[in-house]
Amino acid sequence: MSEFPPLGHVALTVKSCDVSRPWYEALFGTSPLIDENTGPWYHVVWALPGGGLLGIHEHPGTPKDDRFDELRVGLDHVSFHCESRSELEGWKVRLDGMGVENGGVVDAPYGSGLSFRDPDGNALEFFAAPQT
Repeated sequence: MSEFPPLGHVALTVKSCDVSRPWYEALFGTSPLIDENTGPWYHVVWALPGGGLLGIHEHPGTPKDDRFDELRVGLDHVSFHCESRSELEGWKVRLDGMGVENGGVVDAPYGSGLSFRDPDGNALEFFAAPQT
């Protein structure tokens, strides 16, 4: 076995793909690669730069009043890599234009981040490592 393989995909559970699909289409600026109801679940998947995939899954048993909580065991957040802090500022403008509430660009010794949530409260972030 060689190096640890890169992350392949992330799938987030949502209450409704019909609600979340247009939100993610606006965020990514592209149509999904897959949009299908498999029977056991409905999923929509986008190809991301670098070869990764991000999908949203709608499961029939998900309570309609459920909301993501990063304080429970499981996923904390999903982060998208940005090359610079100025790229984060551009994403802030885009999120603001979409009406997406966000925490603004926050700087820390380990880098800068811009946190926001999808319609189901799934925690997302744009992140840039410190410039050297």
